[in-house]
Amino acid sequence: MNFTTILKSRILLLFILFLSQATFSQEEKIEKEKKYPLRSIVDLFTKEDTLKISKPDSKRKLIAFPTLGYQPANGFTLGFISQFSFKIKPENRISLLSGGASYSSQKQILTYLKNNMYINNDRFFFSGDFRYYVFSQSNYGLGTDIIPWGSEFKDFNYSTIEQPMNYNYFKFHETVSYNIIPSFFIGLGLHFDSYTNIDDKLLDVANEKYTYHYNYSKKYGFSDKNYAVNGLSMNFIYDTRDNLINTNTGLYLNMNYRFNPQTELNKHNSATLLLETRYFIPISKVNKQHVLGFWAYGQFLITGKLPYLNQPAIGWDQNSRSGKGYTQGLFRGTNLMFFEGEYRFPITKNQMISGTVFTNATTASDVDKNLWLFSSIQPAVGVGLRILLDKDTLTNFIVNFGLGRDSQTFYFNDGEGF
Repeated sequence: MNFTTILKSRILLLFILFLSQATFSQEEKIEKEKKYPLRSIVDLFTKEDTLKISKPDSKRKLIAFPTLGYQPANGFTLGFISQFSFKIKPENRISLLSGGASYSSQKQILTYLKNNMYINNDRFFFSGDFRYYVFSQSNYGLGTDIIPWGSEFKDFNYSTIEQPMNYNYFKFHETVSYNIIPSFFIGLGLHFDSYTNIDDKLLDVANEKYTYHYNYSKKYGFSDKNYAVNGLSMNFIYDTRDNLINTNTGLYLNMNYRFNPQTELNKHNSATLLLETRYFIPISKVNKQHVLGFWAYGQFLITGKLPYLNQPAIGWDQNSRSGKGYTQGLFRGTNLMFFEGEYRFPITKNQMISGTVFTNATTASDVDKNLWLFSSIQPAVGVGLRILLDKDTLTNFIVNFGLGRDSQTFYFNDGEGF
C-alpha cells in the first residue's frame, strides 16, 4: 500500500470523525428525551422480563470465555481469557486480575497473568505482569528508520529485512506502591526477564551469514542463546481514573526507574526509565461514552546496555496495546516513544456497541548508527468496535483494525484500549 492510499485512508477517517461530531448535538437532544438502560451482548440471550438495570458498582465479578483471536505476531490463536474484578468496599477503586492461555497457528504457547489492584482502602496499589511464552517472533533491526521514506519506500518489502527467531520468554514484574497523598503513590518493584532456547533461524556462522541479534550480542558480550535481565525499581504513580477497565475520565501518570545489576546471564549493568501518561476527557455531559483518550509511552536507557530482545519494542507494554497498525516487535530500539490519540463514541443508544477511531506514531533510536529519537517517525491510523460484555464493570470486547505504512493488522482483546 503506497503513501497516497494511506493519506486517503486518513482523510476518510477524519471525515468519519467530522460526521460523528456533526451529529453530536442532535444525539444529545435525543438522549435528553429518553434514557436508555445499559445492555450487554449477554442480554441478547436473556429474557426481557428478567433483565435488570445494572450499575457499575458490583463488588465482585468473574468473566471467563473461550476465544478465537488473531494477532500479527502470533497468527490465529485458540484459548481462553478471564477477568476477575473486585472492590473490598463499594466506595473503593475497582481492582482487576486477568489471565489467559492460548495456542497459536504458529505453534506458540502463550500464558499470562496480570494484576492492577487497589488494596486496604486504596492505600496500596499492586501492578504486575507475569508471562511464560514458547514463542516465535521475527526481528527487523533497530530504530524506526527500518521502513524508509521517499523514493526508497516504493520498492520496500518487509521480507527483505525480516529475520525469524524462536525463543522461550519468562517475565515476572510486580510493583507495590503506597498512597501518600490523594491519588499519588510511591513504591518499589521487582523485575525478572529471561530469554532461553534462542534459535536465530537465518544465522549461519560457518558460512558468515549473520543476523541483527547475533551481531549486537557479540558486539556487547551477550550470549546469543540465553540471557536474563533482573532488577529493582522505584516508581511514582498518579491516578484519578474513574474505572481502569473502561475509563471515561481521569489522568494516569507513571514513572518507573529500574536498575539491573550485572550477573552471569546479564553482562552489563543498566538503568532504564519508563514514563507513561494516559488522559481521558469526556466530551458529552449526557453520554459518557463520548471520550477523547490520549496515551504517551516512553522507555529510555539511562546507563549501560540491554540484551537485544530486552530493548523496548512496540507491543510489549503491560497490555500489549502499543503500535497498533504494525506487528508486535517490528520497531525496537535503544530508546522508544509511542503516542496515540483515540475518539470513542457510542453506536447503539444502550451502549452495547461503540466505536473508535485512532491515530498513533512511534519513534525508536539506535545509538550504534547515530539514529536519535524523532529522526524517523512511523505513523498509523485505525478504527475499532467495542462490544459490552459486562454491565457491572463496563468490560468491553475490543476489535481494532490498524493501518500502518504498507502494513495492515487486526487485534482482538478485552478490557481497556490502553
